[in-house]
Amino acid sequence: MSGPDDTNQNTNPPPLPGSPPDGPPCRAQDGHFRVGQIVHHKLFDYRGVIIDVDPIFLGTRQWYESMAKSRPPKDRPWYHVLVDGFEHRTYVAERNLEPDPSGEAIRHPEIDYYFEGLDTGGYIPRRKGN
Repeated sequence: MSGPDDTNQNTNPPPLPGSPPDGPPCRAQDGHFRVGQIVHHKLFDYRGVIIDVDPIFLGTRQWYESMAKSRPPKDRPWYHVLVDGFEHRTYVAERNLEPDPSGEAIRHPEIDYYFEGLDTGGYIPRRKGN
């Protein structure tokens, strides 16, 4: 993922251990959810906001075998999610997410890096430079 435009004072957060690599951007029509959308994890009952979409699983076989216990499909979109109330991100298969209708803000230390603010439809992504 590229960082925000040069006028933003935030720096790119470091990758988290165990996170899959960044992949090519996903077109909006490829996934059911979009960047900035607030979602709920159906299995682990947490809320978060989507910061990136991979058109297919882009992690390693080792990560998938140790972390994706329910064996979700690798050929469908996977989402990078900031978790509400915590400092970590997750990598989640599309089938494990559903829209979060609460409209409540996500509390995460990286939220201002990725988004300009919260609107009725979710978070407004920051404009990215070239």
